[in-house]
Amino acid sequence: MQFQLSEEHVMIQKAARDFAVSECLPGVIERDEHQKFPKEQIRKLAELGFMGMMVGTQYGGAGMDTISYVLAMEEISKIDASVSVCMSVNNSLVCWGLEAFGSEEQKQKYLVPLARGAKNGELYLGAFLLSEPEAGSDATSQRTSAEDKGDYYLLNGTKNWITNGNSASVYLVMAQTDAGKGSRGINTFIVEKNQPGVSVGPKENKLGIRGSDTHSILFSDVKVPKENRIGDDGFGFAFAMKTLSGGRIGIASQALGIASGAYELALKYSKERKAFGKEIAQLQAIQFKLADMATRIEAARLLCLKAAWEKDHGMDYALSSSMAKVYASETAMWVTTEAVQVHGGYGYVKEFHVERLMRDAKITQIYEGTSEVQRIVISRSILK
Repeated sequence: MQFQLSEEHVMIQKAARDFAVSECLPGVIERDEHQKFPKEQIRKLAELGFMGMMVGTQYGGAGMDTISYVLAMEEISKIDASVSVCMSVNNSLVCWGLEAFGSEEQKQKYLVPLARGAKNGELYLGAFLLSEPEAGSDATSQRTSAEDKGDYYLLNGTKNWITNGNSASVYLVMAQTDAGKGSRGINTFIVEKNQPGVSVGPKENKLGIRGSDTHSILFSDVKVPKENRIGDDGFGFAFAMKTLSGGRIGIASQALGIASGAYELALKYSKERKAFGKEIAQLQAIQFKLADMATRIEAARLLCLKAAWEKDHGMDYALSSSMAKVYASETAMWVTTEAVQVHGGYGYVKEFHVERLMRDAKITQIYEGTSEVQRIVISRSILK
C-alpha cells in the first residue's frame, strides 16, 4: 500500500495548482457575479492537456491516469469550481464514454477534438444529456424519444440542467427508442449542436458554479445518423450508468477541492485575525473547527484516491466512487459553512471567497447522482 505520490503526480498537481492561482483566481469573483463562462481559462486548460487527461495519446489525449485527474481536479476546484466542472464533464462523462464504448469512426471524428479541447482553432467541448424535467434521479423515465427511421433516428424531447449546454459542440444524448423495453430500450446518441432542430434554452440563474453554463437543450425532429448511436441497440442506459461511476470520481474530487480551498482560507485567516488580544487561531473553539476540517478533508481525499486507484487497476469501482462522492460532497458543504463561520462577518462578503465556495459546494450533493442516490448504490452493494 503506497501513500506517497510519484514524481509525475507531484508535477501534475503543481502544474494544476499554478494554473489555478495564475489563470483562474484573477476575475473569479466577477465571473461568478456576472455568470460569465470561463472560456479563456478552459482554452488554456485544453492547451495544457487537461481537457482530455485520461484519453490515450493515439486519440489526442494526455494519457494520464485517474489519480492525476483527481489531483488536478482538486487544485482547480480550490479556486474556481465553474472551471473544474467543465473540465470534469468533458473528461469523465464525454471523453471517457466515447473512448470506452465508441466505434473507431466515432473516436476519430469526435473524441480526438474533444480530448484536445479544440477544433480548427476553436474551443471544442462535449456535454452529457441524461436529466429531463421528469427524469432526474429516476433516469429510467426518459421521455426524450429516438424513433428508428431506417437510416437514421428522429430525436424529439427536452434535457435539463446540462453543463456546457451552450458552449459544447457535441452532445451525448440518452433517449428512449423502445418504451416497451424500459431501460433496455434506451440508446445513447452523438448529436452535434449545430444540427437542424437543436435549440438551447436560456441560461439557468444558479446558486453556485455560476460561471459554468447550464441550459435546457431541446430537440425537434433532429435526424441522427445510425452511425452516431453508441454501442448496440439498447445499450444507452448501461452506458450512462457506467459513465456516471467514473464521473462521480470527478465530482468527488471537485467537492474535495472546494473543501480544501475553504479550509486553506480559514486557516490563513485564523492566523491573521485578532480577537480578545490574540490571533483567533489560538482560541480552542477555532482550533477544534480547523482540526475537524483537516480530518474530514483527509478522509475525503483518501476515498477519492482509492476510487481512482481501483479504476486505474481495472477493478470494480462503482461502490468506491459512490462512497467518495457522498462523503466528499457532504464534507464540502460542512467545511465551507464552518469556513464562513471562522471568518465571521467577513465570511459573508464576496471578497473573502468563502461565501462563494459555500454556494459552490451545494451542487456537489446533487449532480451526477444525489447523496440519496449514492446511499442507494452503497446500500445495495453492502446488502447483496
